[in-house]
Parts: sequence; structure tokens; C-alpha cells
Amino acid sequence: MTDTHDRSPAAAEEDIDRYDPEARRWLSGAIRAVQSDAKRSSDTHLLHVPLPAEWGIDLYLKDESSHPTGSLKHRLARSLFLHALCNGWIRPGRPVVEASSGSTAVSEAYFAQLIGVPFIAVMARSTSAQKISLIEFYGGTCHFVDNANEVYEVAAQLAAESGGHYMDQFTYAERATDWRGNNNIAESIFDQMSNEQHPEPAWIVATAGTGGTSATLARYVRYTGRATGICVADPDNSAFFAGWRDHNPAAATDTGSRIEGIGRQRVEASFIPSSIDRMMHVPDAASIASIQLLEKLIGRRAGASTGTGLWAAFRIVSQMKAAGQSGSLVSLICDPGERYLDKYYSQNWLAEAGLDTTGYRARLDEFMATGHLD
Repeated sequence: MTDTHDRSPAAAEEDIDRYDPEARRWLSGAIRAVQSDAKRSSDTHLLHVPLPAEWGIDLYLKDESSHPTGSLKHRLARSLFLHALCNGWIRPGRPVVEASSGSTAVSEAYFAQLIGVPFIAVMARSTSAQKISLIEFYGGTCHFVDNANEVYEVAAQLAAESGGHYMDQFTYAERATDWRGNNNIAESIFDQMSNEQHPEPAWIVATAGTGGTSATLARYVRYTGRATGICVADPDNSAFFAGWRDHNPAAATDTGSRIEGIGRQRVEASFIPSSIDRMMHVPDAASIASIQLLEKLIGRRAGASTGTGLWAAFRIVSQMKAAGQSGSLVSLICDPGERYLDKYYSQNWLAEAGLDTTGYRARLDEFMATGHLD
């Protein structure tokens, strides 16, 4: 039987060589610079929060504000840069562009300066002045948008127009981090807890901006066979809680989060709902009341995202005490409060935002006195 299908002639042999020795030398130097930063700042302190000893419950805060750029996002930025460099996405002389509300942009500006490439941060105009100054201190440029939902499209457009790379933390955060170990935040927490009275925490409480940190924590505890639960605390105006509660990846909100660094108007690709054991919606005023209490307890100011996780941790402590359980919990200090003196530590800003912490402070005072947080 004759085959009537047309047959194309076999393609001629081709050999296309794009190897660039100069670019490879630059890449090796860039990766070495980023890895050297990891050696210099490989760990952060684990602080013990003073609670009444008779409760039998220990609360710790992993102090991520002690990184060189002052926030939890330093780990993420380092991982994102290594990921993008090894994928061949970052090139000498070409800008790195990011959509960020602040702390990630500060850390990425630091790493861009470290390897000698330009950096552009696309952010909401409402971002705190202190964060803008830090981005510029590290040589970055800020590009402002009026609507926080515009940051994704504008960042991608700027990268395309400049021939640069859109880092896209919201897509790549959970992919870039080595969740099996290699001194990630989860491995560090369990190593530092190893000699404590209750070395395996009952709960680790995180917050979500990209979802990368909660994914790393959740994957690590499963990978290492631990019983620790992962709780994500979510602020007002964030889609993460509703998306997780309703199994709805399309969940969205009309208004952006007032708690910088966490909460998104959509469920980001790096947020892995199936890895999370528990979520708690925390009102913004409760977050701010919690950092006001934290300053009294440890003499340190922290950003409001720390307060979001802390309120959830206090609630779990209260529930454990009511159930007669002993044990430990770990949450995070995400960044320092000095970045927010004109916002969360300003009575004028709180009044303009309609945030009254009085009732939540009273509840926290009752908690410290009795262990009960209703």
C-alpha cells in the first residue's frame, strides 16, 4: 500500500553554540557573592517571650529582623537571586524588576547592588517612607502605582521594555527555597529548639505575603516526620484566608492589606493551601495591639506583620492552657518597628486609618493576667 502522506526531507545537522565565557565568569562571581552573604548571615536569634512559668507553655520568636537588610525577606531575596541566576534569567547590566510592598524590595535591592545590576521596585504609593529610603540606599529605584493590584502588570512591562528580569516573588517564592534543609528557616528553628524544654513546637505560626515561608515550614515538618502544626495568620483585606477556608484559589478582595508585607488581594501562586494545617483571620487593630504588648515584654519594636502572627500565637497559647496542655510555639519577628514609626506607631496614622487598639489591648492585658484570650 502506498503511503500518500507528504514526507518532509530530514533536517540538516545544526550546531548552535551560545556559550559565553565572559557571561559565565560574571555569573560565577555573582553566585559566589550571594553565597558569601549566606555564610556571613547564616542564622538569626530565637527569642524567648516571657509568659508566666506556671502556664507550662513557652513562646519563641525567630528574629528575622537581624538579617543585613532587616527582615524575613532577606532569606527569600537570596533564594530568588540564586534561582534566577542559575536559570540564566539575570544578565550583567540588565535590571531586576520586582513587584513589592517594601521589605522584599529592600532585600532585593541589596542583592542587586551586591552583584552589580540595576534594580527597580514597583510598589503602591502608600508604602512607608522608611522602606522607600532603604531601597534607594541600596541603589534601587522606586516606581509607584496608585492601585496595589497594578504592581504585577507594571513590573512585567518594565522588565520587558528594559530587557531585564521580572523576579516575580509571588510565583517563585516557594520554588526558589530549598525546603528540605540547607539552613532554611525551618531547619534553623528546629536546630535552635533542640535543647529547649519542649524541643518540638506544638505549632509554628507564620504570616503570608507570597506564601513561600509557610510552604517551606509546612514541607519541612512533613519531610522530617514531625507532628508540629503550621498555622498561618492573615490580616484584614487578604484573600488567603477565604481562599483556604473555601478551597477557592480564585478568592479576591477589593482592598489591599494595611499590614505591609503580608496579605494579598488574590491567592498567590506560591501560597500552598493544602500544606497549611490551620488559618486564623486577625483584625489589623489586634495586630497593632500585639506589637504594643511585645514592646512591653521584650523592649523591642516590630512591624505589624509580627503582631498578626503574635495575636494568633497568643490565641493558641490560651487554648492550650485551657486544655491543660504544656508545650511550645514559635512565631516570627518579620521586620523592625522602626520602619513604621509614621504608620503603626503613629497615633495620627492609626486615627486616620480608623484603627482603635483599646479593646484588643484590654483583651491582651486579661490574657497576660489569666492566660485567657477570648
